[in-house]
Amino acid sequence: MARALILALAFAAGAVAAQAGGTFGTSLRPPARPEIVEDRMTPIPASLPGKEFGEWLDDFRNRAAMLGLDEDVLDRAFRGVSYDPGIIRRDENQSEFARTLWEYLETAVSDARIRNGRAMMRKHARTLDAIESRYGVEKQIVAAIWGLESAYGSWRGSTNVIEALASLAFDGRRADFFESELVAALTILQKGETTPENLRGSWAGAMGHTQFMPTSYLLYAEDFDGDGRRDIWSDDPTDALASTARYLARFGWTYGQPWGVEVTLPEDFDYLQADRKITRSPSEWARLGVLGMDGRPVPDHGPASILLPGGHRGAAFMIFPNFAVLESYNPADAYVIAVGHLGDRLMGGGPIRQGWPRDVRALGHDERTELQARLTELGFDTQGIDGRIGPLTIDALRRWQKARGLVPDGFASPAMLQALREDRG
Repeated sequence: MARALILALAFAAGAVAAQAGGTFGTSLRPPARPEIVEDRMTPIPASLPGKEFGEWLDDFRNRAAMLGLDEDVLDRAFRGVSYDPGIIRRDENQSEFARTLWEYLETAVSDARIRNGRAMMRKHARTLDAIESRYGVEKQIVAAIWGLESAYGSWRGSTNVIEALASLAFDGRRADFFESELVAALTILQKGETTPENLRGSWAGAMGHTQFMPTSYLLYAEDFDGDGRRDIWSDDPTDALASTARYLARFGWTYGQPWGVEVTLPEDFDYLQADRKITRSPSEWARLGVLGMDGRPVPDHGPASILLPGGHRGAAFMIFPNFAVLESYNPADAYVIAVGHLGDRLMGGGPIRQGWPRDVRALGHDERTELQARLTELGFDTQGIDGRIGPLTIDALRRWQKARGLVPDGFASPAMLQALREDRG
């Protein structure tokens, strides 16, 4: 039997006590989720190449029924469900990867989102204070995730979650992950947590005020208001906000530690030191000339790395372990920086002070894929070619830049892609 289905059904019976762990988590919008799910369970086998959607769905239903999902649940869940190619297009063009960071932040941390967030924090102050007290996660971080995921509950998604997950599972690019999420969604229905009509969310199957994926719901959702239901779908955000705080706490959130701090770098900074694997205390970074924007050493919040999300021409940040906790929600640097910075702004902090290389456009999906392929062909393995620029690709790019006498900042730009095209090895 496939372990993913067994575990999903075990969750439904309350038999599994999940333990947090891993580098990445079941993020509320893929691509953030697959890594931790795959760490925790072996997914059911992917669909065979060449199958039509109806044939794949019949096969999936048979496997699900054999492992304990009720036929009537499957009948109700899949009534009227069809393959939606539009969902696949959206999966390939997520804004965290398709826009430059500065363009993304203009929307994610807009004046309106800050203003609305402060108003919602005042409106739900008692609830947010209670959540912070119980889980040890600052209320502004919970509010910032709420703001980014659903604009404080104003947009929770209207897509049929079953249809979205079935389309993504059938597509095959990440079939294992989305089949596991589909099983979890069906388990939610079998438990009676909600109805198929109410199981609405994003194109990726994320649900509620803070856009939990089904597996995250089964593992971390809370009945914080004590009404006997873990309700992340209703207009009342209480359970969703508490569930988010619990999620972050289980992944190791440290109360009082910032996600990151904007810093200045010395003129002679060695950009090879801007590597997530290199950590030093803020005082050690200060001795190398890395200081806060006030010209003083950053307070000692723990081991920290230097992050250059816009390359050597953009803002620099000293990031702490809480940055990695937010990555468990969504591993895109743009998302994590947006959550952290929005949280800071909600508490009265100022904007990012350093500039960005605004003359540089974002690489398209095909260009990002080409960049990874060319790096790998030249001997700088990105350990996967998926069109998403993450730490492994940045590290490979940095090593190539150093070998070619370029500034090794790991910043994937059109200029770097062109240089790779011209590199004959």
